[in-house]
Amino acid sequence: MRRAWLATLTLLAACNETQVIGGGGGLVSPPSNLIYTVEPSGTPGAPTGVLLQWDFDTDPNLASWHVYSRGSTTESYRLRATTTSNSFHDDGLPHLQYYVTAEDIDGVETSPSNVVTVDERLALERPTTLNSTTLDAAVALDWSDNAYLNNPTRFKTYRVYSATYDLDQDLCGTTWSLEGSTIAPEFVAGAMTNGVSRCFAVSAVSQEGWESLWSPLKADTPRPDARNVVVYARQAQDAGSGFRFWRDLDTDGLADAGEVGLVQSGSSSLNDFSVERDNAGVLFLTPVRAGTGVDLYGSAPVADLTSIDFAPDVVYGRGGLEALPGWGYVFETDGGDGFNRYGAVRVTHVGQDYLILDWAFQTDFGNPELIRAQPLATR
Repeated sequence: MRRAWLATLTLLAACNETQVIGGGGGLVSPPSNLIYTVEPSGTPGAPTGVLLQWDFDTDPNLASWHVYSRGSTTESYRLRATTTSNSFHDDGLPHLQYYVTAEDIDGVETSPSNVVTVDERLALERPTTLNSTTLDAAVALDWSDNAYLNNPTRFKTYRVYSATYDLDQDLCGTTWSLEGSTIAPEFVAGAMTNGVSRCFAVSAVSQEGWESLWSPLKADTPRPDARNVVVYARQAQDAGSGFRFWRDLDTDGLADAGEVGLVQSGSSSLNDFSVERDNAGVLFLTPVRAGTGVDLYGSAPVADLTSIDFAPDVVYGRGGLEALPGWGYVFETDGGDGFNRYGAVRVTHVGQDYLILDWAFQTDFGNPELIRAQPLATR
């Protein structure tokens, strides 16, 4: 019913003139500058309510304001509310059109304010892309800024949503929650649980509150990481020459504090890898524990740990690989529960007796996602 205006907007002026309820005159002036803002719900075209606002009038003869509305241009206006505030919140799906009158202390009602039409065609275009970067207990999102760039005067904000994600089924959950809003085309979703996947989507909101369609969906899984970790060559110092990405001490399948990024004795058989130095003084990352293998990431140095995205689908070797500054390495490890898990290393410095590295580890079993999530189908 409320969309009947699609065919009859050209009759709006005539309808307003024949259906005015206020009579004009009296001691006060008609309300001015009526505007509206709808409240986004997460479902485009279905706001949860509308907020009407108009200029405040300090005239001592003013008694109240009356709000009128109608659901279509073929209906008559009806009294919606009476208020002493220069605003009114209409809960639920808004009517199509609203106007406001003022009443003075003698009970005389003014002519109406301007009419506002709650026009969902004012919604902005949706963000066309959505990318993610996996962080420690967080996910950084960025998306195309086309909604702002193509209509900067009408853009208001972006809204970021998330839901559960089933990696095995490649499906997002059906219950979506608002993560937050931002005016920039980027957002960090924090306070997340490492190893637990989430789906994300972004919408653009106009100045009137209209929400766009959603961006493409993106799934991501936070994982622990650390920067600038020193690991010694075992031949120089056994203590601190071995590394294990994760050891589930309480067998709950979760990466708890003190169980990730373990730098320990290089002679321990519990290491995922140790740093070994050959007779020529070259340092190697060498797998140790049964079920652990390593593969060089790419054929050139990587700019950052976050440049290592998915664990490659290859046979991971048991032989050591030379530690080269700026290069990335991916490890496949046995989680001890029958499932493989993947870790990433970027070497930042190689010395004579030690090296410095950054590392990340995906605690979600079988999940090769180390940094960037793969795109899902659009909503």
